[in-house]
Amino acid sequence: MWWIMNYYNEIKNKIIDNEIYEKAKDYSKERNRVKTYFEIGKLLSEAGSKYGESIIEKYSRKLMLEVGKKYNRRTLFRMRQLYNLFSDKKVSPLVTQLTWTHYLILLSIKDNDAIYYYIDQVSKRNLSKRQLEEIIKSKEYERLDNDTKNKIINQKQTTVSDFIKNPIIIKNSCNYNEISEKILKQLILEDMDNFLTELGEGFCYIKNEYKIKLGDKYNYIDLLLYNIKYKCYVVVELKVTELKKEHVGQIQTYMNYIDKNIKTIDEDKTIGIIICKKNNKFIIEYSNDDRIIARKYELLWYNRFNLEGKMWPL
Repeated sequence: MWWIMNYYNEIKNKIIDNEIYEKAKDYSKERNRVKTYFEIGKLLSEAGSKYGESIIEKYSRKLMLEVGKKYNRRTLFRMRQLYNLFSDKKVSPLVTQLTWTHYLILLSIKDNDAIYYYIDQVSKRNLSKRQLEEIIKSKEYERLDNDTKNKIINQKQTTVSDFIKNPIIIKNSCNYNEISEKILKQLILEDMDNFLTELGEGFCYIKNEYKIKLGDKYNYIDLLLYNIKYKCYVVVELKVTELKKEHVGQIQTYMNYIDKNIKTIDEDKTIGIIICKKNNKFIIEYSNDDRIIARKYELLWYNRFNLEGKMWPL
């Protein structure tokens, strides 16, 4: 049985070294912890392939007695899962970018592609544990369309519209039972940071009720945004009804105005986002303008007796 214990002794030594390191070098302990757990995961994977699944149970019982109760079967299983997730050399350098606490949340997700997406979001947006839990709870990855998911998986170039969620979740902070376009806009303005995140990367706010003059009449764009990453203006129109063909004509006029009067030669063409109560894919399909995107909205309704939100499509 000594050959079985070779794996165990190496795992135990790595754990003890990490415990000492955490006490001595606090500034980098998380990075070292994840690296150590990844290496232990590799040893567990190799031991399991040779001696069977029961080896994790045997090792955990001994480690709990000799090192600490936190090294139970579940923890060792998560370490092995971490290794399996990053065993591909192309992605293994990413492993130390997150904390072990982040990984404990992520490793409960069954879809590896979703895990990779959330790892990327934590890294790009510097998300805390709580913020990560929030975007997972909101099913952020699931709300991306399949074309976007395929681009992420195959590492293809994305466009400004790819990461606009569907549906877009808007917090209903006042618990309105019925809303108008004015109230919908108010809810968005009250939580603009969340709204811009729902749209994706690089969006920033310019103005609401942006005034433009068409002939001798003034018109007002609900929201005018700009995307820094893709260098283009973004016109947003809000509708609390099902998408109609006249909505497409309206936003197209506003987009053309921005392109003709505001956009500079080195900026890309303006895009339009129609946020509506109910989408009608055929209207967009036959509009012959791929700059226009329609997205359904859902309100995150807050019960004052329960701080956790529930989504209610109003």
